[in-house]
Amino acid sequence: MTGFDRVVAVDWSGGNDRGPVPKRDAIWICEARGGVAGTPAYMRNRQVAEAWLTQAIDDALTAGETIMIGLDFPFGYPAGFARALTGDADPLALWAWYAERVEDAPQANNRFDLAGRINRALGDGRGPFWGNGLPGRDIEGLPRRKTGYANPFAERRAVENLAKGSFTCWQMAGAGAVGGQVFMGLPVLERLRRRFAGRVAVWPFERPGLPVALVEIWPSLNMPQVPEGWIRDAWQVHCVAGWLSGLPADRLGALLDVDAPDEGWILGVAAPHPEPPRLANDCFALPAGVDWTPVDEALHTLRGRLHPVTGTETVALADAPGRVLAADLRARRSNPPQANTAVDGFGFAGGVPEGAHVRRLADGRAAAGAPFHGTVPPGQALRVLTGAALPAGVDTVILQEDVSVGSGRIAFRGPLKTGANTRLAGEDVHAGAVVLPAGRWIMPADLALMAATGLDRAAVHERLRVAVMSTGDELVEPGAPAGEGRIHDANRPMLMAVLGRWGFDAVDMGCCPDDRAVLRARLDAAAARADVIVTSGGASAGDEDHVSALLRDAGALQHWRIAIKPGRPLALGLWRDTPVFGLPGNPVAAMVCTLIFGRPALCALAGMGWAEPQGFDLPAAFEKRKKPGRREYLRARIRDGRAEVFASEGSGRISGLSWAEGLVEIGDGARHIRPGDPVRFLPYGSFGL
Repeated sequence: MTGFDRVVAVDWSGGNDRGPVPKRDAIWICEARGGVAGTPAYMRNRQVAEAWLTQAIDDALTAGETIMIGLDFPFGYPAGFARALTGDADPLALWAWYAERVEDAPQANNRFDLAGRINRALGDGRGPFWGNGLPGRDIEGLPRRKTGYANPFAERRAVENLAKGSFTCWQMAGAGAVGGQVFMGLPVLERLRRRFAGRVAVWPFERPGLPVALVEIWPSLNMPQVPEGWIRDAWQVHCVAGWLSGLPADRLGALLDVDAPDEGWILGVAAPHPEPPRLANDCFALPAGVDWTPVDEALHTLRGRLHPVTGTETVALADAPGRVLAADLRARRSNPPQANTAVDGFGFAGGVPEGAHVRRLADGRAAAGAPFHGTVPPGQALRVLTGAALPAGVDTVILQEDVSVGSGRIAFRGPLKTGANTRLAGEDVHAGAVVLPAGRWIMPADLALMAATGLDRAAVHERLRVAVMSTGDELVEPGAPAGEGRIHDANRPMLMAVLGRWGFDAVDMGCCPDDRAVLRARLDAAAARADVIVTSGGASAGDEDHVSALLRDAGALQHWRIAIKPGRPLALGLWRDTPVFGLPGNPVAAMVCTLIFGRPALCALAGMGWAEPQGFDLPAAFEKRKKPGRREYLRARIRDGRAEVFASEGSGRISGLSWAEGLVEIGDGARHIRPGDPVRFLPYGSFGL
């Protein structure tokens, strides 16, 4: 997010014409550039103010500048109102609804009558609006005061609960009423949106990225004491315009990074990070009567029940690689931002037919970063270099290799089409377009796209924290003395490395003995430190399978017997609301289950969406007979364009994991594979390794 060339602050009014002499409780507007605010302008009525704003936008667009306009009234209502009134939850549909029905003249408007009509349409005429400001006429359906008032919607928007001292949008008259300002302001903004269609973004319903941004402000947030001789309203817009225009780009970007699309938001009010939703206790439950679970059914069940469990944060461009986008990224500017030349050569207007042509050379040249500011006359050509913005009078470029130059002229042969060797503005990406979707794992190449389209920050999911522990009395740490009956823990180092490659924060919980009290305490500690817990060993149903036993005692175990080889036992559950994946203790089975089940599930929990490996068919370099009933994954590699498999299918042969470059997947049914038959190969790279 970059700053805006111009910032305009507006103090609005829902009342009638205030006369020619500047006064309080009227409309005041102030424009600022680079932190320096100009003299506030007094607007006697909304018609004058609308004309002023229209001209300001016109001037900015003509100058090729960006402009932010802040107005001090709500852009939306508490959730549910827009749909109830218009049938559409989109707040901008409500803008259009008001624009069609609000009648506004300098000395009269219908805001109170319209509020009464809405109250009668949505209920029994006692709300949601109240406050009839007409002294001589009662309005059916609009209470003068809150006596007997009934509101079917929330009294305040979420942002108003954070901005202490702000007023409810339901109050139409009286001290501090903003309801009338909304009625009389939204139609003006809707007309501006229509007049400058495609160039206006309304924050936060639409992310800023177009030349014009309309934002909601509350000037009292950043206003020093009013100096003597100043009208308070004029001082407010003077201060807020100067403050916003002087903010560093990253700070302004952080203020605009708010996810509150339904109700709107006040710029400058800090939004708390939303708490991620909890998983339900039955998120791992299988359908009744299911025993052996086919792989595809298990994956389908997980996919339908898992959702992100991490919060969000905003990071700078340099810190974005390896993070997961929490919201769509929209281009702040077009790429290329303006039409330019794709080659070194000479530019002129229009294409030319076949045959010889001579053109006079205009003085000067255009280069990248050094544009030509004049207009190239018809019939003349200008020297242009690659990347140079096309000046006025140029829409076609001929390569310098195809031109003879001499005596202030160029000679060349046609034909040449109009637009040859040029790039159109936005032909790659248009301003406002989604350049990277929510859920994307940001790669280094994405940084080029972000930078080129004016983006320097991104809202991302916090890194998924995954606690890893191994269980079993037989385990010792790698490198430690291993006595009789003891083995080194091979799973934990492998799993932590895998998780790190996937961009997660692996939390080492060490080896845990087969002691339920110790394991319970270790699970408690893991749940306090991580978003997900991954264990290996103890996931089956034997006497020493304590992970399964503890999850069962907690009433949160789903013991999946998956029709897979290697693998089968997979314990899934919740421990203190933290998902637990209990993997088999065998390293080969643990690795296969992590790739096939763990990766897509963890990616879903991290906000990345469901990650499926991409494979391809190759001729087999082996023979194998397979019985029906289980899906099998063989450690494999490619040699001479054929898929070789490891010499032994034994799941205790850990060396096969290092030997392999991926897995051969053999479906659930019976199969006799002979050399040359096609088999499905899933490279480790397709699992993000």
